[in-house]
Amino acid sequence: MGLVAAFSEALSGLKSMVVGLKVTGTNFLRPQETVHYPRQEVPRDALATFRGHIELVGTDDDPALARCVGCGLCMELCPSRCIRVEAEDPPPAEAPPSVAHTMSDLLMPTPKFRAAPPSQAPVARKLLGYHLTYHTCSLCGLCVQNCPAGSIRFSSNVYFAGEARETFELDLMARLRRQSGREGGKP
Repeated sequence: MGLVAAFSEALSGLKSMVVGLKVTGTNFLRPQETVHYPRQEVPRDALATFRGHIELVGTDDDPALARCVGCGLCMELCPSRCIRVEAEDPPPAEAPPSVAHTMSDLLMPTPKFRAAPPSQAPVARKLLGYHLTYHTCSLCGLCVQNCPAGSIRFSSNVYFAGEARETFELDLMARLRRQSGREGGKP
């Protein structure tokens, strides 16, 4: 019985080796996917699904000017709290003539912030700064998906590396201006 058991064990091992070599052989004959970085670069078609850090999208008229309306929705939705939007409200339009206060206004003052009447369209705020702390970003994409102006997208910057944490604290408005200068936009 010992000879039959040893023979079946050897046959089982041989079968396992053939299955393993079949997997290795098929992958060995495929073209190489790995890129040896300093000597080679990743082909552009391989970057179609790559999601790098977020970047601002320029307007059609002026690529150096961001489409961002300064609403701050991306900043509120970010679970990592890595986005900081600095925006300024537009100067107020001419105020309507003041109405004499009634007794109810004196007893119950009007709130400081009121919802705009439905007839008024929301006004775009002036964007002063847009900063990303990339070393805390989880690349979840909530900011890109929920931007009402479509002003945020993922970059295709594969080679973004640095030695210090400050390297990953990005001023996205300055980056947009630099990119548009290279691409022939208005500086």
